[in-house]
Amino acid sequence: MNISDWLKKNPNVEPGFISPQTTELVQTRNRPKISVVNQFFPPDYAPTGQLIEELVKQLDRQGAEVEVFTGQPGYAFQATKAPAFEKLGRVEVKRSRTSQLFPYRIRGKALNGILFSIRTFLYLLNPRRHNNIVLLTSAPPFLPILGYLASLLFGISYVCLIYDLYPDIAIELGVIPADHWLAKVWQAINRQVWQQSKGVIVLSPAMKDRVTSICPEVEHKVSVIHSWANPDWITPLPKEDNWFAQEHQLVEPFTVLYSGNMGRCHDVDTILSAAIHLHDEPVRFVCIGAGAKREGLMQQVQELGLENFTFLPYQDRHVLPYSLTACDLSLVSVAEGMESLVAPSKLYSALSSGRPLAVICPQHSYLNQLVSEAGCGASFNNGDGKGLAQFIRFLVSDRPTAEKMGTAGRSYLQQSFTPEAIAKQYFKVLRRAAA
Repeated sequence: MNISDWLKKNPNVEPGFISPQTTELVQTRNRPKISVVNQFFPPDYAPTGQLIEELVKQLDRQGAEVEVFTGQPGYAFQATKAPAFEKLGRVEVKRSRTSQLFPYRIRGKALNGILFSIRTFLYLLNPRRHNNIVLLTSAPPFLPILGYLASLLFGISYVCLIYDLYPDIAIELGVIPADHWLAKVWQAINRQVWQQSKGVIVLSPAMKDRVTSICPEVEHKVSVIHSWANPDWITPLPKEDNWFAQEHQLVEPFTVLYSGNMGRCHDVDTILSAAIHLHDEPVRFVCIGAGAKREGLMQQVQELGLENFTFLPYQDRHVLPYSLTACDLSLVSVAEGMESLVAPSKLYSALSSGRPLAVICPQHSYLNQLVSEAGCGASFNNGDGKGLAQFIRFLVSDRPTAEKMGTAGRSYLQQSFTPEAIAKQYFKVLRRAAA
């Protein structure tokens, strides 16, 4: 309710006699209350946490009263413990007291997810949150189930934000067969969770198609909202003026950057193939991050005697504006069969950096259309290392075209995928859920 609506319900009050304090009180009481639950949040450098931090700040600016519930750091360099409570402006951040256990191991990640989910359920038990709209992410993937239970028990309204679609990913990776009882039960639970929700947010049109094929009943409540990057934070910077590029000897060679998770859902084989084709040319491949495929890639590079690779760990958040611009070409990859199950958030920060983009993905991926619309680079089918190598050679020989591609990509981001623009879409979904 804004002040005009309040006046209509209180006709005996003269507008001229309304104090600023009364105006603020009316506006504050009618700010939608939103609880955002995600396992990761800064100082963690996990991409989902960084996106959530930017999102909640924007939701606050748009008039929501926001509270974040998250876990303790498991992926931060300099922080193993974060405050149980802190404020980011008006946004309240509450953290589980449970520390992350063995965050780099699969079993450790699973255990941490279970422990965080238990703490989340206790968080939702608090009656003061029963009137909030709860935004539950898929980090960990079974977190939305708690929203379903809380809805049945306490009438809580919740919205699901799907980053990665399980158990479909596990099935595609061969972890469990499609006809396994666990897969069937999980899919059945997903259908119940989505139907009970007030909304489902996915990151790409392909993910929406996948969700609605599993549960056609929720098609009307599924919203496609892309990830984003802040163009005021990640800005183009010449390599010769970039301390990160200088520190890692990246100023002179044409530098191809892959920054982020090198996990089972990503294609590193095509990158390796391109590097083999370019092994005796002045091109350097830089891989920043971690993931299940990192060690295997490093081992192959060593066995092949390739000297055109540099491997670096994840960088702290304040380094990202420099690490992401310490290149001449950014890489984004999605493994075959994963195009409707994951949506790489690194794409948007790559666009913001003002560098051309090479995307490795299946032929029918939405990423192909995005790159084409933006005019920011080129896309390649999985396994086409030769084509990727030829594109890199083209950019090496035609720097003005490379610069135009980078500028076009950044312009495309500024038009469509800024924090302000994306947060408005989230706010619309969450307000509708509160109605």
